[in-house]
Amino acid sequence: MKFSKKGDTGETSLLGGQRVPKFDPRPETYGVLDEASSVLGVARALTPDTKIKEIILSVQKDLLTMGAELSSLPGDIPNLAVRIGEGDAKRLEDLIDELQKNVTIPKVFIYPGDTVVSAQIDVGRTVIRRAERNTSRLKSQGLVDNPHIHEYLNRLADMLFVLARYEEQSE
Repeated sequence: MKFSKKGDTGETSLLGGQRVPKFDPRPETYGVLDEASSVLGVARALTPDTKIKEIILSVQKDLLTMGAELSSLPGDIPNLAVRIGEGDAKRLEDLIDELQKNVTIPKVFIYPGDTVVSAQIDVGRTVIRRAERNTSRLKSQGLVDNPHIHEYLNRLADMLFVLARYEEQSE
């Protein structure tokens, strides 16, 4: 790996090349998406269930797509090949419906940790909730205008909750 050393001054580059402080709300937010992807990657690596692996990999791809948009200034967004759209949240809703056919959601508070994989998925869900709060802040500051991002993250947290319960009950 070649060292660019560009980040040594406490700045990072957005996708369009613009430099911003590493604490800027954009890198903070897409950094949380990266964290969520890594957390979910551990669950994907640990589970023997191919359905769960496929679902998590699909989510990781969506998070990368979203991160690209969040690391772009408004003028650079038309250059993106893919963005989170209306169909992405709908896909998660359909997945929730499908998973719930095989899962009984307890009517009591759930303490994560019944299995290692479900606990890891639950950690991913909590990181996604933080990403949701961060994107909400970006929206309030006028830095994000794609309403599908907020919709997707909200649905994703719900889907991860159900996926963790699915994993526990299929174990």
